[in-house]
Amino acid sequence: MEESNTELAQIAVREGALPIVSGDSKQWLDPGSATKAEALRQVLQQHSGDRHLVVLQDFPDPDAMSCAWAYKLIAAQYEIECDIVYAGALSHQENIALVKLTGLPVQRLPLEVAKTKNWSIYNGCVLIDNQGTTSQLFSLLKTAQIPLIVAIDHHTIQDELSAEFLDIRPHIRATATIFTQYLMAELLRMDVNVSDHVKCATALMHGLRSDTNQLRQAREDDFMAAAYLSRFYDSQLISSVLQASRSKRVMDVIERSLKNRIVQNNFCIAGVGYLRYDDRDAIPQAADFLVTEENVHTAVVYGIVHDEDEDIELVTGSLRTNKLTLDPDEFIKEAFGKDAQGRFFGGGRSQAGGFEIPMGFLSGSNDSKDFARMKWEVFDLQIKQKLLKLVSPKDDLIHSTN
Repeated sequence: MEESNTELAQIAVREGALPIVSGDSKQWLDPGSATKAEALRQVLQQHSGDRHLVVLQDFPDPDAMSCAWAYKLIAAQYEIECDIVYAGALSHQENIALVKLTGLPVQRLPLEVAKTKNWSIYNGCVLIDNQGTTSQLFSLLKTAQIPLIVAIDHHTIQDELSAEFLDIRPHIRATATIFTQYLMAELLRMDVNVSDHVKCATALMHGLRSDTNQLRQAREDDFMAAAYLSRFYDSQLISSVLQASRSKRVMDVIERSLKNRIVQNNFCIAGVGYLRYDDRDAIPQAADFLVTEENVHTAVVYGIVHDEDEDIELVTGSLRTNKLTLDPDEFIKEAFGKDAQGRFFGGGRSQAGGFEIPMGFLSGSNDSKDFARMKWEVFDLQIKQKLLKLVSPKDDLIHSTN
């Protein structure tokens, strides 16, 4: 005989689960998530009336942007004003579409502008979907002694953080899942009649799908979060976001990655040369494409990203893998190591990773085509050497002429 809803609820309460009621159905939230949600509520209450700067990674993805929006809506209930910023660029067509179609309140804060900004208007900063290692802004905020109030992320722990509220869960596939659990705990009472709630739920659903490979890599928590969001999100709106077309520049980079790729031991490695800073998101899209090739389980695509106006030049790369036994975070950290300050050049999460390596003394001076070509050849060879050392240790790309 099936147990009644009342009996199920009593069992859940007895075992420590928290029932979240919405309409005629129930969602179950594990005790740890409920405790985290309550702790965040208390921190927000203590900062009522503050102004927070919500800092995203330099090249924010749907997971980061949607969660930042959710934080802004939650914090607004405590009269906390939030500005959501990133230092880099939005170049992925779906990210641009997401911001335009939902009105997602995110703004670019270029590094040159940030260096002269008056940070004293903020009472604290917040890190969402990152731990400060992928944002150029965070070091400026630390120098300005802006306190870190909240840090919420699902990536492997990158650095030691001191914050009033920390929720770092590497076992969770998407930060959107964590924030949806906050919503399930009623940190924000969602209402289908409130436009911002519907649009934010849509953005969270997109972020969750994006970081779980369209739910193919989702776990129980992710599915439960998606089920909760399904009550509020706009399916037509998310379809419009997903139908955004790839730009010609992205297609060109994918073509270059196909032309330049080498395959060793089921690893595909491709250098794509120079890219404009605003086209940086073409690199992970090329990696997404290459990993679909037959007999390839891991793809690494990299290039030199430059912005002449802001004097930025660095080697940027993305890794995608469908090999469950390969840890992208460990692989990238072992391949490229740390900088002089002891910070890793990259890291990752389940089945995806990335790295950024400043070019230092060799940056710029690309007016000479010969110099630019030689510089690319040096970095291209060095990246391949470091990757193949792990992928195929017996191969030696540098052949002696003696």
